[in-house]
Amino acid sequence: MRIIAVVSILSTLLFSCTKQDLTNAEITEKSTRFSQESSHFQEIGMVDIGTAGAAEISAYDEVTKKLFVVNNAGGLNRIEVVDLSMPSAPKVIGNINIAKYGGFINSVAVNNGKLAAAIEASNKQQNGKVVIFSTDNYAEIAVVAVGALPDMVCFSPDGKFILTADEGEPSNDYKVDPIGTVSIISVDEGYTVRKLDFAKFASRADELKEKGLRIYGPGASFAQDIEPEYVAVAANSKKAWVSLQENNAIARIDLNKMEIEELLPLGFKNYNEPFNSIDPSDQDGGFFFNPWPVYGIYEPDALAVIPVNNVPFIYSANEGDARDYSGFAEMARVSSSSIKLDPTAFPDGVTLKQNSKLGRLNVTKALGDTDGDGDYDKLYSIGGRSFSIWNGLTGQQVFDSKDDLDRRCVELGIYPDNRSDDKGSEPEGVVIGRVGNRNLLFVGLERTDAVFIYDVTNPVQPVYLQHLLTGDAPEGIHFVSAEKSPTGRSLLIVSSEDDGVVKVYSRL
Repeated sequence: MRIIAVVSILSTLLFSCTKQDLTNAEITEKSTRFSQESSHFQEIGMVDIGTAGAAEISAYDEVTKKLFVVNNAGGLNRIEVVDLSMPSAPKVIGNINIAKYGGFINSVAVNNGKLAAAIEASNKQQNGKVVIFSTDNYAEIAVVAVGALPDMVCFSPDGKFILTADEGEPSNDYKVDPIGTVSIISVDEGYTVRKLDFAKFASRADELKEKGLRIYGPGASFAQDIEPEYVAVAANSKKAWVSLQENNAIARIDLNKMEIEELLPLGFKNYNEPFNSIDPSDQDGGFFFNPWPVYGIYEPDALAVIPVNNVPFIYSANEGDARDYSGFAEMARVSSSSIKLDPTAFPDGVTLKQNSKLGRLNVTKALGDTDGDGDYDKLYSIGGRSFSIWNGLTGQQVFDSKDDLDRRCVELGIYPDNRSDDKGSEPEGVVIGRVGNRNLLFVGLERTDAVFIYDVTNPVQPVYLQHLLTGDAPEGIHFVSAEKSPTGRSLLIVSSEDDGVVKVYSRL
């Protein structure tokens, strides 16, 4: 793998508030019987939950050895309960009906015998809910109102907080655009909730946009335009980071003060630089990776956190997500008449517009006319086709996987050329697990139906280890440490949203 080594340091603790629950104390207390654990994984079991929408996110409870799986297929609107006491033979043993609480379930998380479910309203521009259940008997513990469209839910590692990323997506006609928020629920204070919005950063909009923040929804205020997607929490439960996907930024939150400290714009990826090559066409007769005069907008989905020497390193899956509504659609192909190329910036514009060149590539119409004269001086595509590592204090990028993911998918024969014009292999999920004396990064690739595994023990020099084939469109990636696993071996649980399949992998 081609890398840029910025520092060479070892990670000694980690936590990602995503689909796993490793804490600092657990890492410290690992017994020697796990220290030589193999880092190679293989599939050992699977369960078919249903059709598309049946298995988006999963969460595992180590006490009851149950897996809780989101199921929105065919309007079912429930959480399937899977017996995972024998991971090689998982089976559905029941469900929790969510219909009475509102619309679709978007996410689930487990901590200390509690299951939290993020549920959008039937009208998803209205405030949603987090419902907390007992993992033992599924009894309702609490119902908490949060922001509009809670898209992801997690517990802080100490169990004191439940956090949701309330995306606040606009209506299809873009006439109703809720404020994007982050809700923080205090478990020890009777499930009281505080919703944080981003209005205070409006005065810095120009400064932040200059660094790569995107604020561009028609008629939207700064707070309305922000769309939180995903939350990761530090091992000490003092800080949280939230991906603002459509806005191309990450927010840092102080959980003690319950306030958003800073917005960290992520800038752009130059596909014209060495090793950033892409295959931008699905009509060029194959796979041809070359440099092109195009930028990528990172727009991460999932995040994971590794604190290193008191500096939080944030791992991101740079999926990208365009706004595509009847009232506002930002994307167009380079060949489209709506994309007029500036002749000075693109002297070979006629050639670039050919379908075998850049013509098929989808780019945003909302960015790139730098001088306001009606033509495009720069071209920006959605997503980074990579995973990155960022300094969680400054927002500085310290590593990017460049073109490694797509190239490996081609070598493995799993890359779909019909995605070349969009977001490539489309990295969506990242999760980090401690296996023996190594930190492993698991990267879910939505369009190539695979998970790639990297050794990130040296966190800025990831080393590729292997790939795992998954169900169709892996969405939820959940790591179970050896200490919490029913088998005493680390498990990876991958839920795939387009075929409803949940696969279980075990380290050897």
